[in-house]
Amino acid sequence: MATPKQLTIATFNVSMESENYQPKGPLGPHVLVKELQSGTNQQIRNIAAIVQKTAPDIILLNEFDYIKDPQQGVQAFLKNYLAVSQHGQPVQHYPYFYYNTVNTGQPSGFDLNNDGNIDTAREDAWGFGQYPGHYGMVLLSKYPIDHAKIRTFQHFKWKDMPGYLATKKADASPWYSEAAWQQMPLSSKSHWDVPVLIGDETLHVLVSHPTPPVFDGPEDRNGHRNHDEVRFWVDYISGKSDYIYDDQGQRGGLAQGARFVVLGDLNSSAVEGDAFRDAIAALSQHPLIIHQPIPASVGGAKHSPNNPHAKHHTAGWRMRADYVLPSEQGFKLLNNGVFWPAAGEPLADLVQSRGATSDHRLVFATLEIVPLRQ
Repeated sequence: MATPKQLTIATFNVSMESENYQPKGPLGPHVLVKELQSGTNQQIRNIAAIVQKTAPDIILLNEFDYIKDPQQGVQAFLKNYLAVSQHGQPVQHYPYFYYNTVNTGQPSGFDLNNDGNIDTAREDAWGFGQYPGHYGMVLLSKYPIDHAKIRTFQHFKWKDMPGYLATKKADASPWYSEAAWQQMPLSSKSHWDVPVLIGDETLHVLVSHPTPPVFDGPEDRNGHRNHDEVRFWVDYISGKSDYIYDDQGQRGGLAQGARFVVLGDLNSSAVEGDAFRDAIAALSQHPLIIHQPIPASVGGAKHSPNNPHAKHHTAGWRMRADYVLPSEQGFKLLNNGVFWPAAGEPLADLVQSRGATSDHRLVFATLEIVPLRQ
């Protein structure tokens, strides 16, 4: 296959998790299975319409519940929603995809929030979630995925990151018990390095969805974890990665000079919000990454007219949280943006509320593929 001249890559937190469809009653992946099989869920139809409108070649979907059987999960979404025109948009086909287990909802067996109880879900899971696979991730691609060379870091231990941000109690003692800390994964969901074969070239798609840096207490355990989850990619692409090991036992980070893109809802901003800003600043402004111009939208600007950062917001709650960060090596940026049409523009009604689609917006970058420098 000849290498194409350009490529559009996107990320979208789609809020396709069971609480969104069944706020009362038993939760779990079965809820999303039912909606995917029906082909009639309006929120999922709207999600599909936005994907069809933007037509990315590669797209990461955050908050797509992990469903083990692809026929009940990702393939049902592809067949019953994306392969059917929604709101008059052209159908899209993604013959290649990748998904895997995540830490959300996985019982830890420890009292991680120090409330005196061990709740097998939510705050005492290895990642916040009410059942295993809650808030999972799916990567869709129009180009082949090199499954044999995928690296996952779901079980990399937080304690093994040099210079990790330590979480402490008010008396300065460790927040987590020693037994819990020895097993604590860094990733609240997972980190993936997924090689996609673009003709004769390889693109490393670096995927994650760090925990929000809030919903904790003065110890700021989620803020610390978000910071270090983001910093993982800084180290991975920078050659500061001797400490990193993947779930298969392979050590080290990305090879120098590789073509890559960092994708995901990173839940942090260098200029707003409650996260520690140095990690996301180091990543989004990294010299190996194309970081200008920042994706923008008219709809975001009009949503918060008094906020100077509003045009760069990727979420209705007013922050840049979602990122498509292509490598400077191997790419030339042609265009990027946030899909957030202003009132009166096509499909604007699909981004008016979380109920319509999601509280996040799709972010995309269109790239010219250029030769790697020697």
